[in-house]
Amino acid sequence: MGEQAVPILMYHAVSAEPSDAARTLSVTPEAFAEQMAVVADLGLTPLGTAELASRWRDGRPLPARPVLITFDDGYEGVHRHALPVLAGHGFPATLFVSTGWLRGPSGTGGAPDTMLDWDQVRDLAAAGVEIGGHSHTHPQLDQLPDDALRRELILCKEIVSDRLGAVPASFAYPYGYSSRRVREAVRETGYAQALAVGNGLARRRQGPYALRRVTVRRGTGAEEFQRLVEGRAITRTFARDLALTKGYALVRRARQVRRKAIRSRV
Repeated sequence: MGEQAVPILMYHAVSAEPSDAARTLSVTPEAFAEQMAVVADLGLTPLGTAELASRWRDGRPLPARPVLITFDDGYEGVHRHALPVLAGHGFPATLFVSTGWLRGPSGTGGAPDTMLDWDQVRDLAAAGVEIGGHSHTHPQLDQLPDDALRRELILCKEIVSDRLGAVPASFAYPYGYSSRRVREAVRETGYAQALAVGNGLARRRQGPYALRRVTVRRGTGAEEFQRLVEGRAITRTFARDLALTKGYALVRRARQVRRKAIRSRV
């Protein structure tokens, strides 16, 4: 029997009228409700991120037909629109927050749309949504020098811990970008697992700090969504995304080499 693959769904905003900046990676409240009904109708078993990683780490079996429901950034619609649907089905989920984007005293501004405040985050946590870290200001972590990278990770973890009284166990890389250096810093900061993007199914062999997810966006239709949660035709669905990602990875590596050379001359 082959290694079990798990679809990890990556959502962002859930909004009828998202900002232009958030539109592509948003879904309407109606679409989200329909998608969760598909999850229920197919008999899938949603898990939290920490639970999946813990089971893989300990060698415990996964439940039948597992799937993960995750949200990045911390958009207000996750509380307004997604939470009632999740609660109605009894589905666990994971929310990865960029602490500087949330409304409140730690906010730095710069968020692309209306974000959650900390009372809403606490409501989500109380309803069984796992709260993970997503950096403080949502930078491209692999482009930061070591001190700025660690500051982003540590500040996010400390703010979540202070606001919720619980240390976040899971992390998601902003934009999905990471590197060996970033993954090691995430591990050293105390996160037990981290999610990338990759637009592929998650597998144990990827390791706990590079688990792949599949993107759900405004253009994801009903048939495509069913293929995603059933793990069918993933490569074909995201062929263009994967080609662009490979090309951009070469550009990003060249930028890193150039920056290192400049720093070594200073």
